[in-house]
Amino acid sequence: MKSDSPIIIFERFKMNMEINEEVIRGQQVYNKFTLAIYDVALFKILTGPVWGLSTERLLTLYNDNITNNHMDVGVGSGFLLDNCKFPSTRPRLALMDLNQDCLNHSSKRLQRYNPKCYRRNILAPITIDELGFDSISMNYLLHCLPGTMTEKMVVFENLYKLLNPGGVIFGSTIISDSNDSSWFAKKLMKLYNKKGVFCNTGDNIQTLTRILSDQYENFELNVIGSAAQFVIYKPTL
Repeated sequence: MKSDSPIIIFERFKMNMEINEEVIRGQQVYNKFTLAIYDVALFKILTGPVWGLSTERLLTLYNDNITNNHMDVGVGSGFLLDNCKFPSTRPRLALMDLNQDCLNHSSKRLQRYNPKCYRRNILAPITIDELGFDSISMNYLLHCLPGTMTEKMVVFENLYKLLNPGGVIFGSTIISDSNDSSWFAKKLMKLYNKKGVFCNTGDNIQTLTRILSDQYENFELNVIGSAAQFVIYKPTL
């Protein structure tokens, strides 16, 4: 008998590079327990009151840029995808993360869209046997990745190759040098860096602006609270 339940497809994980300890450390905080409280902890307690970037503004970023052919990278709990507005009720949706618990949690939450999941290390070249995407989101991910901001920019290069002409990459990241960061935000950021949850001590808006300017013709970058929001546009053919 045919089931009405959506089929969640998990592509077999192919290690696209040796995963070093720092990469593992940055994502292992996400597990079944932390994902159960993730929505409240991040979107009710941290993002607006602490980081100064409201959940409403995050959703606006998604609503303004998401398409019916979309991939989300660093999926977390899937909260933003669950609450944003796709242009239609049947988008093509892909989820990409190194953490299997995040993929399991988010794909179940978003099963109405039949998402396809890819377990990948985005600091290494990415190959998928699929067509490209018209939009790719990457929210609150860069500040968790190891390395300097210059080293992290390889992520944009890797994802840009998966983006169709005329497509857009968008997201947010916590930076260390915002003048609008509160005393508490700075203290919490320092603690998160010490614990290995964050790796953004050297992430600053000047470097991010310079790198994006060098690599892309058309982009937007705005500092809101402790966060930088970015939108990168790929030219049409």
